[in-house]
Amino acid sequence: AEKTRTSFTGDWFHSGDLATIDEEGYISVVDRKKDMIKTGGENVASREVEEMIYRLSAVSEVAVIGLPDPKWVEAVTAVIVLKTGQSLTEAEVMAHCNQNMASFKSPKRVVFAQALPKNPSGKLLKRELRTQYA
Repeated sequence: AEKTRTSFTGDWFHSGDLATIDEEGYISVVDRKKDMIKTGGENVASREVEEMIYRLSAVSEVAVIGLPDPKWVEAVTAVIVLKTGQSLTEAEVMAHCNQNMASFKSPKRVVFAQALPKNPSGKLLKRELRTQYA
């Protein structure tokens, strides 16, 4: 009830989503505010990095999180589940990201996992990943 109450300012509902509006007035959701990674003075949308990593055919699932880092404030970290029988290295993931997006958005660390934590309805639990890999 308290979270719902604090999500409203007058008649406006603050969803916690970050979005852009293009020149034609279309709105695109970019990411959740809580999933925005602050690294080296830049803001990185985890979803943008996830979409780039999903372009790699060996990837079954990926979650990109920010982990505490003394140099970067948060280090962009990719937690990847590979498709059965597929292989991929940390260097291959980093090279792919560095070639296709700004270097500050590229993961500083890549972790391979058997599965990503989810709640009973299947929602990814990034907070558990932040705790597990911090």
